[in-house]
Amino acid sequence: MRRRRMNQLYIGNLSPAATAQDLRQLFGERQLPLPGQVLLKSGYAFVDYPDQNWAIRAIETLSGKVELHGKVMEVDYSVPKKLRSRKIQIRNIPPHLQWEVLDGLLAQYGTVENVEQVNTDTETAVVNVTYATKEEAKVAIEKLSDQQLENCSFKISYIPDEEVSSPPPPQRSRRGGHSSRERGSSPGGSSQPKQLEFPLRMLVPTQFVGAIIGKEGLTIKNLTKQTQSKVDIHRKENAGAAEKPITIHATPEGCSEACRMILDIMQKEADETKSAEEIPLKILAHNSLVGRLIGKEGRNLKKIEQDTGTKITISPLQDLTIYNPERTITVKGSTEACSNAEVEIMKKLREAYESDVVAVNQQANLIPGLNLSALGIFSTGLSMLPSTPGARGAAAATPYHPFAQQSGRRRTGSSAYLSSLYRAPPAGAFPHQHPVPEQEVVNLFIPTQAVGAIIGKKGQHIKQLARFAGASIKIAPAEGPDASERMVIITGPPEAQFKAQGRIFGKLKEENFFNPKEEVKLEAHIKVPSFAAGRVIGKGGKTVNELQNLTSAEVIVPRDQTPDENEEVVVKIIGHFFASQTAQRKIREIVQQVKQQEHKHAQGAAASQHSK
Repeated sequence: MRRRRMNQLYIGNLSPAATAQDLRQLFGERQLPLPGQVLLKSGYAFVDYPDQNWAIRAIETLSGKVELHGKVMEVDYSVPKKLRSRKIQIRNIPPHLQWEVLDGLLAQYGTVENVEQVNTDTETAVVNVTYATKEEAKVAIEKLSDQQLENCSFKISYIPDEEVSSPPPPQRSRRGGHSSRERGSSPGGSSQPKQLEFPLRMLVPTQFVGAIIGKEGLTIKNLTKQTQSKVDIHRKENAGAAEKPITIHATPEGCSEACRMILDIMQKEADETKSAEEIPLKILAHNSLVGRLIGKEGRNLKKIEQDTGTKITISPLQDLTIYNPERTITVKGSTEACSNAEVEIMKKLREAYESDVVAVNQQANLIPGLNLSALGIFSTGLSMLPSTPGARGAAAATPYHPFAQQSGRRRTGSSAYLSSLYRAPPAGAFPHQHPVPEQEVVNLFIPTQAVGAIIGKKGQHIKQLARFAGASIKIAPAEGPDASERMVIITGPPEAQFKAQGRIFGKLKEENFFNPKEEVKLEAHIKVPSFAAGRVIGKGGKTVNELQNLTSAEVIVPRDQTPDENEEVVVKIIGHFFASQTAQRKIREIVQQVKQQEHKHAQGAAASQHSK
């Protein structure tokens, strides 16, 4: 079967008098030139676009708005009824819409497995949504089409589901030297260990882009050859903006050398044109990594500044939007000093990223079948991680969003990457997994002043959060008038716990209840049977120490506790989100093992008694 392209458009309601040339001219007049052939039928036509951004622009510009020979055209993705499945695209989303609100809307119509943002030139936002079933997607289209939100009317289309329309194509190099982008390891690919690719993202003044590219592209070709890197200059991104992003894919050393050369090129151009005295280095980093770059009380940044003789500032959290999950790290100093600072900054960011990837992989084993991509747990968007190359996937968005691929060719969201990590396990892979997930209770402690933000206006936020997570979420009364913390009681299976707790961590960061320079660390309490507490601690505290080393969380089993009416005692866990989650799962794993051993002993004792 021919592989259906993501960006094939259907043009309907055409006059019989319309010709292919008419369509070319109409599209061209609106700066939407058609690169391929126009397949004209009686009353409709098909056209292809090279990427999803162009396709969206054509739909938004033309559908229902433009006449040809007296008839108003309809333009949408070409998806035959038999291929309409679980995937839909929602356009015209208010750009400052809170993700909790959007998630709440989507969750009303079914289980959302995946959401990917698509960066476009439009003022409003676009997301691709995958529901668990095609029936849920159909209901969502019917209910959400033309729904008004903040003066924007949603526009919704089916988009092709490549898993339905055709089998995956064999891996092969892309044309024109683009194969270098596929060097990195991909989920499900080679088992050979490879270093995780973590690209360097820079912002450069638009006025210097021409100099970086050079005449006939010679400068950038020379740069990529010398540094063995792949450099994407996103010229079409943010039309009219004073700065353009550049993504550099290479080894850490290659990224640093490419950065140094770009700084040199810009400084030379600035000197010749006398357009600026000193060009700062601007690095883009995902918000979820920045806290660890800054360090406790800003120590990491201060050390880098002192060691390199630079001045470093970071853009405020308030600048983050649905389009922009990245913070700008501005480094001022000489070219040499900025280059040295880049090495140290990227080292910290890379360590944080690799730590998160390890944590994510741990979650795959701890919560079998967990689909992280659908969680949307962090304040800036749909996933906490920068994008990672995937084997294949639906077209996504602009570079280095938390849910989009960097490359302009084959693109896939990190949500696709993460979901590939969290596919349902093979039967029998987890013999102790219950068919119906066990209900767990976690008490999470939040600052008292954050209670209003978690509850939301008229309780809307906490209701949406509970529905999204599939958990019961209640806030306990304050223990006293001066209590600095309030207890949030979360009841639900493991995946619901992950979603609910993750969202609460993200909300606290988003609402600035923690200093921008520090990570959100919360205390969580879980109860374990008193007979299992010793196993959690281990001989001489060995197990609890190993837990702390493994998870980076502080784990405390208070001694001399009096068990409650259920013969349970409290274990305290303090740490950032992934640390806390990993510790919770490991502790419950230990408890499960103890329970199974107790059960076997009881069975053995019963059998022994029976044989006597």
